[in-house]
Amino acid sequence: MTCILCDRRKEKRFCLAVHGRICAQCCGEQREVTLDCPSECPYLQQARQHDRRRTDDAPVQELFPEVEISPQFMHDREPLVISILHTIAGLSRADRSLTDRDVSGALANMAKSYQTLVGSGLFYQELLPNLLQQSLIESIETLLKEFQQVEQQDLGYSSLKNTDVLKALVWILRLIPLHSSRRPRSRGFLDLLKGLFSDAPPGSTAADESSRRIILS
Repeated sequence: MTCILCDRRKEKRFCLAVHGRICAQCCGEQREVTLDCPSECPYLQQARQHDRRRTDDAPVQELFPEVEISPQFMHDREPLVISILHTIAGLSRADRSLTDRDVSGALANMAKSYQTLVGSGLFYQELLPNLLQQSLIESIETLLKEFQQVEQQDLGYSSLKNTDVLKALVWILRLIPLHSSRRPRSRGFLDLLKGLFSDAPPGSTAADESSRRIILS
């Protein structure tokens, strides 16, 4: 029997994306590129372990290199980061078509807007044609407003600054490549979030522990 994708090489494994048998070469070349691989695929899981080892030393600080993020910031603003990660996980759970690349694009768009706001006081955000990305941006913006409202109620004022939002977004942007194959349909980072957060609400003990596991991984 030949591979149902190339129709040349001998089939070697069953592909959950096409529900048929394909060769190892097509699996490796088309995985998360033309194939929309389900997270439970054992070959995808093996590949992610390899990709993780390969990108452990990736120069992720090249993303917004002028933005410095100290350990103290992560300590002070951990609830903010947790909440944003939880929001991303929730949207991914609601719509499986969301990819790591979509998340990176949305967060980069937001980070550029906040970088401009911090530098000039002007807020400008480009409207993205990708509806999923735009939905993620709107969800995070709603979260930020709610975050400020909670601080206002609890403290009498909101301590959340635009620089805090910028740093939180950039920190997550730098985290994504460490858990993603960077292929067009990769969901390695999103699967990580869904697995760590499960159905834990933001601010819960389970959510807090999940974020710490990400930070220390």
